[in-house]
Amino acid sequence: MSTLARARCRLGAHPSALDAGLAAAVLACMVAGSFADPHGPDGVTWGVRTPDPLSLLLMVLGAAALVLRRRAPLPVLAFTGCLSIVECVTGDPRAPVVMAAVVALYTVAATTDRSTTWRVGLLTMTVLTGAAMLAGPLPWYAQDNLAVFAWTGIGATAGDAVRSRRAFVRAIRERAEKAERTREEEARRRVAEERLRIARDLHDVVAHHIALVNVQAGVAAHVMDKRPDQAKEALAHVREASRSALNELRATVGLLRQSDDPKAPTEPAPGLDRLDELVATFHHAGLHIEVARADQGTALPTAVDLAAYRIIQEALTNVQKHAGPRARAEVSIVRVGPNIEVTVLDDGAGEADAPADGGGHGLLGMRERVTAVRGTLTTGPRYGGGFRVHAILPVRNHDDAAKDAV
Repeated sequence: MSTLARARCRLGAHPSALDAGLAAAVLACMVAGSFADPHGPDGVTWGVRTPDPLSLLLMVLGAAALVLRRRAPLPVLAFTGCLSIVECVTGDPRAPVVMAAVVALYTVAATTDRSTTWRVGLLTMTVLTGAAMLAGPLPWYAQDNLAVFAWTGIGATAGDAVRSRRAFVRAIRERAEKAERTREEEARRRVAEERLRIARDLHDVVAHHIALVNVQAGVAAHVMDKRPDQAKEALAHVREASRSALNELRATVGLLRQSDDPKAPTEPAPGLDRLDELVATFHHAGLHIEVARADQGTALPTAVDLAAYRIIQEALTNVQKHAGPRARAEVSIVRVGPNIEVTVLDDGAGEADAPADGGGHGLLGMRERVTAVRGTLTTGPRYGGGFRVHAILPVRNHDDAAKDAV
């Protein structure tokens, strides 16, 4: 911080001391100006006259009133204006008592609004100039009378300019602070959204693969003694499911690495192109699934493609967990106009009950995914048994539509 800035900070911290110093400076200027004779034979001369005692008293009172100019600007202006009128009427030669009124008028203009400045400024200029011209000892066209009009106008104009500049600087500072708050809020919102997205991915990966591991481990334990070959096959599926889970977990958690970490994963997010692999894992777990696709090879945005994949994954995982081993599921993917519709049905032919609509983190995660891509999700039990998950996802996301509009 520069020396001038530090000095401004110190003065701003003590406004009363600053006003007292200003009052002393104004008094010194008025006293010094009272010794000048503007009507000398050789022009303006110095030291040729001594101010009257009344003029000295008026100057001291006017300067003393300026100490209170911040606390009561209008009363101080009225008081110094009255002192100036007295000097304009009685002073011959005239002392510059009007300086105190000019400073007071500047303070009013700098601390109030523009309409008040106009009204008070015009009133002050009219009253002081009129008193000097009509009741003063000098002719009405004297230079001293015109100087009263000019100096009061300068005081009002300067104060209004300072007030406008302060308002401009304050508005810029407020906009900067608002922009900073907006950036911080946006950063917090993005962090929260990213945390939710990672939590959904972790839930989907863990729920899907752990459910498959649980089923295959149960099969292996059941046939270990009588059919060891089938048990080995079940354990192989357990190993494959656990390896897939580790890979997906590594890819998801890797998002939390620093950008300069060379070990950060580069594998793309799963999509509908891996639907056959997903269905195969459930087939190995004993779930019968029929897939019907009528999307005509539609290229989906990454977010929509991932949402569709995760919705099918979570819905089939719920079928595996809740509908039982004898359940049958149907998966359909259909392109309908500007949307793609994903439907997962099961017949509920198992021992467990289907999840209640809206319950559990799985359904909540699906709903959050669909909402994030501006789609709609409908879930609920089917008539006659079973459960239905139906998602309508836009083929183009919001950002793509905005680019096309531009």
